[in-house]
Amino acid sequence: MFQNHITVKNRHKKFIKTVCITEIVYELKNKKGFATSSSVHYDDENRKPIRVICFWAEKARAKSCIKDGWKKYEPIEIPLSEFMENWCVGMENDGLLIGTQFEQNMFGFEAEPLELIIDLSTELKSIGKDLKFRKFNGITDLEKQVKELIE
Repeated sequence: MFQNHITVKNRHKKFIKTVCITEIVYELKNKKGFATSSSVHYDDENRKPIRVICFWAEKARAKSCIKDGWKKYEPIEIPLSEFMENWCVGMENDGLLIGTQFEQNMFGFEAEPLELIIDLSTELKSIGKDLKFRKFNGITDLEKQVKELIE
């Protein structure tokens, strides 16, 4: 089990590095919505697993999960700036978690949306990248506002 945790954490770190370089995040979508799973770590106030929306750094990894319950899904691209400013913020407001790099057996990393914004911001700044946002004046402004919400 500990080995699985390390593998999942390492895939999450690779997700952060990859999406910061490519500025693309992948999601699986069908007519009814997006690929979701149930949290194995977090429950809501009714003790039911929190819903997790899954994202990938590589289209091929997302496609490899198109089976069973996700059989009729197709990968879509989301620009990283849109993912951070709309998806992460919106999912935080909706009480959802972000799943990164899930694999065919539904193992993946579960991230708090605002914490993921901080992790992405840190990586973007470390590689000298800034992004253009509609509602924020760059990565530093987004990060500052998120940190104020977290504290």
